[in-house]
Amino acid sequence: MVVDNVDHVLGILDLEELEVNIFRGFSPKEERPRVFGGQVAAQALVAAVRTVDEQRRVHSLHSYFLRPGDVDAPILYTVDRIRDGRSFTTRRVVAVQHGEAIFNMSASFHADEPGVEHGLPMPDVPDPEDLPTLAERLEPYRGRIPDRAFKTRPIDIRWCDPPGWKPQAGSEPSSRVWMRAQGDMPDDPLLHTCVLVYASDYTLTETVMKPHGVHWSDEGVMTASLDHCMWFHHDVRANDWWLYVQDSPAATGARGLARGVIFDRSGQLVCSVAQEVLLRTPR
Repeated sequence: MVVDNVDHVLGILDLEELEVNIFRGFSPKEERPRVFGGQVAAQALVAAVRTVDEQRRVHSLHSYFLRPGDVDAPILYTVDRIRDGRSFTTRRVVAVQHGEAIFNMSASFHADEPGVEHGLPMPDVPDPEDLPTLAERLEPYRGRIPDRAFKTRPIDIRWCDPPGWKPQAGSEPSSRVWMRAQGDMPDDPLLHTCVLVYASDYTLTETVMKPHGVHWSDEGVMTASLDHCMWFHHDVRANDWWLYVQDSPAATGARGLARGVIFDRSGQLVCSVAQEVLLRTPR
């Protein structure tokens, strides 16, 4: 089953509190060999948020993916209350399955205060309404790729790049993608941030693949997220369109670095992202 709207994402983000600082999450029954990294990161942030004063907003998170997650087993999240300061709060979260850590995160929260402000301008790109949906983009390849690729997903993704299923070697290691959660969401800004974290793990690896003409469907290709870092500058409504501008400055030793900046529809820079990915190709 492929989840088809944001209600499913909100459901998996509604963690069960088992004890003080201990939470349990579950994975949807999807056709995945392992738990989606964005899901684990978002659930870990939810666990941290549950232990922090609601007046403080997350401003950064730094995380590592340690082991593949088992989609058929619950995930336990333990929260360590590292610091509660006058302006900043720090939490460490460890995700555990089968007695082993599969993921850990450090998240920092900040009480709002005035200060300097600037932000990169949003590039000039087509409006999302003028771009094909994922299903429309893939239609020429029907029969050559799995049918599940055409099903509606919780995150609407629309690439500004020209249509194409596989990249050509020598392509620029960059991408511009519109995204939004499909469906209505509550007004809670922290919940919107958690959904943004969930979605931010999509498409980044592609920027590392593009200059080498590598694709997920190629035989012998293996990818995995190694770490994931985010810095939150402004609130964003995850179910409104936001632009994810991505690039990959370097790759070496089977590891590639991918970066992203996220703009809301008005052009305001709301978030910065960095991720290192593992990319193994046939020799």
